[in-house]
Amino acid sequence: MATPLILDCDPGHDDALAILLAVADPAVELLAVTTVAGNQTVDKCTVNARRVLSLAGASDIPVARGADRPLVRRLRIADDVHGSTGLDGPHFTDEPSVPESPYSAHELLVDVLRSKPATIVATGALTNVARLLVEEPGLAANITEIVWMGGSTERGNIAPLAEANAYVDPEAADVVVRSGVPFTMCGLNVTHQALVTDDVLARLERIGTPLARVCSEWMTFFASTYRELFGFEAPPLHDPVAVARVVDPAIVRCVEANLVIETAGEWTAGATVVDLDGYTGRPANARIAVDLDRDAFWDKVIAAIAELSVC
Repeated sequence: MATPLILDCDPGHDDALAILLAVADPAVELLAVTTVAGNQTVDKCTVNARRVLSLAGASDIPVARGADRPLVRRLRIADDVHGSTGLDGPHFTDEPSVPESPYSAHELLVDVLRSKPATIVATGALTNVARLLVEEPGLAANITEIVWMGGSTERGNIAPLAEANAYVDPEAADVVVRSGVPFTMCGLNVTHQALVTDDVLARLERIGTPLARVCSEWMTFFASTYRELFGFEAPPLHDPVAVARVVDPAIVRCVEANLVIETAGEWTAGATVVDLDGYTGRPANARIAVDLDRDAFWDKVIAAIAELSVC
């Protein structure tokens, strides 16, 4: 039985491949895509989500625009990583064929979750999810799990101790972690194991379809910014790791631990404080991803792109 899934995202190069994996893999049933400001403005992220679904031929999946700013902070976008469109690389001139839903992300989340329980995979700031939990607390019981690409057990990537999705809206992350809904964090410590190395690019090139070529161009641009900003020889494909955890939990090994979100620190706002060793004595409240089966992960991602290329 496929797992019903809602993808809340801010496309974003890595979000784009997360969408493709969620569309193609038979282990999940993608019910909806909602967008949030983060990698770029919510306007651009919404166009990008529509673009990816159009390329995938997934015209039946609704796309709804969500929060255009964090709960209380000023928005910081990642145009230094993802470019002026949020999905730089290949140049598109046509309008995406998949339309934007007339409903807001909040309305779509409420509608879908009232119809059936689902897992939410969030690959951006948790603003939409936090608002849902605050304004519709009764729907928490219909969220099977929240799987988030965000945070880190170690260093950050936008501040010394903060990963970007946590840093953009730490107050939202705090609301979600405290909600009591089962929560899994796939942070930088595990997504940095999902490197887009030359062998991965070669596998994309061997598929040889227009979609695969677009993915290769996305990854080439993404690699260039990661090399310039962080000195990475190959960029980490963060967001599909969270989808892969739902597709096959064995791909992403997790441990139970206590997680709190730093919201008040002058220098540490957005830090995800993970007590892996039980120092605090606080009970575990989250699953924390710690290890990735890289071969199995890339097999899933490449298979998804190949599958969509023949649809």
